Amino acid sequence: MAAIKRKHKKFRPRIRVWRRKEEQTYEEYKSMVRGKVVEEEWKYLNVNEHSQKMKKIMIMIETAQLICGISKGPCRHKETWWWNEEVAEAVREKKKKYRKWKRENSTGVERV
Repeated sequence: MAAIKRKHKKFRPRIRVWRRKEEQTYEEYKSMVRGKVVEEEWKYLNVNEHSQKMKKIMIMIETAQLICGISKGPCRHKETWWWNEEVAEAVREKKKKYRKWKRENSTGVERV
């Protein structure tokens, strides 16, 4: 039976919107969006309402890409949220006890 190959998900770069939490970045973003929206409103004064909303959304996306940047690739080193010093110590202790048990049982008679 042939092994089933898993499809590799292709990475899609994402806009780093979390950077907008920084006050300086947010202020820069806000002022740039306002300026571009005012500029676009004068260009497309006669266009219907839906088209104007779409233009504003596109302006916001383009500005976010420019100000916040785009992610480069998937995370290389995922950090486990539950792993801490307490868990590490428990694992070390378990390994130590396992080695001791293995040593003591390997010198004795083999069990059948």
